[in-house]
Amino acid sequence: MSALALLGAVLVGCGGGTADTSMAPDAPSTAPSTAVGKAPSASAAAGPATVRKAPPTMAPGPEGLTPVFERAPRGKDKGRDKVVALTFDADMTADQGPRAADGERFDNPALIATLRRLKVDSTVFMTGRWAEEYPDQARSIGTDPRFEIANHSYSHYAFASPCYGLPTVAKQNMAKDVRRAFEAFRKAGARNVVPYFRFPGGCYDDDALRALAPAKVTAVQWDVVSGDAFAKDGDAVAEQVLDGVKPGSLVVMHCTRSAAPVTERAIRRIVPELRARGYRFVKVSELMAERAP
Repeated sequence: MSALALLGAVLVGCGGGTADTSMAPDAPSTAPSTAVGKAPSASAAAGPATVRKAPPTMAPGPEGLTPVFERAPRGKDKGRDKVVALTFDADMTADQGPRAADGERFDNPALIATLRRLKVDSTVFMTGRWAEEYPDQARSIGTDPRFEIANHSYSHYAFASPCYGLPTVAKQNMAKDVRRAFEAFRKAGARNVVPYFRFPGGCYDDDALRALAPAKVTAVQWDVVSGDAFAKDGDAVAEQVLDGVKPGSLVVMHCTRSAAPVTERAIRRIVPELRARGYRFVKVSELMAERAP
């Protein structure tokens, strides 16, 4: 992956209003499962969301390395194949508390509200520090069946170096950092939590994959970079996503008002245009299920 592509993944952000918790299911286990479910029908694109109780995961790699998922493979059934996962990084590093106290917003309630209004299922990769800063929003997102929360580390420090100037987590603390984030989600009251992890900055190596093995997560990368970080033109972000999406794609975006201010505007164009092309929007757990033969 190019340095330009990874740069868009380093930055920060999400939030939302009150969820309808009357539909919230029991919390799925964060332990890995080898179960792979069927993808929902095309009619589910704008219909009621569903939450997978046993999210699919990938088997460990050689020598027990944490597995890495980037996109669903193309299948023979092109109708079933036209799915895309929009993911949103809710980033906040462990040392950004003073900036939040001074008024910087690492959330974006308008984006979450738009995803709800457009009935777009999606996955939010949340840092534990973000969940601590915005516990009400973490709970709202994490009890809404439209969304699932995945792990983006507690601290948003790098798991490999160099990584765009981010501080680095010591190898012996990597699994602990991930577990600390899951605990922050639990304390906030989030229930729709899946055992997936996204490396801050997208930076990792075999040492990091080995160090993460005790956390029993599947690492999730992407194949489409939205370019929303620092962007000022929502149409340009939308065009980059629309040009890059293929069946089974996994798109990385952000939901920080301060560092990605035009994402919500881009979503208002991306969603109807992709639906017009026959795509439906799924969570990462559903996209991973597309690995089934």
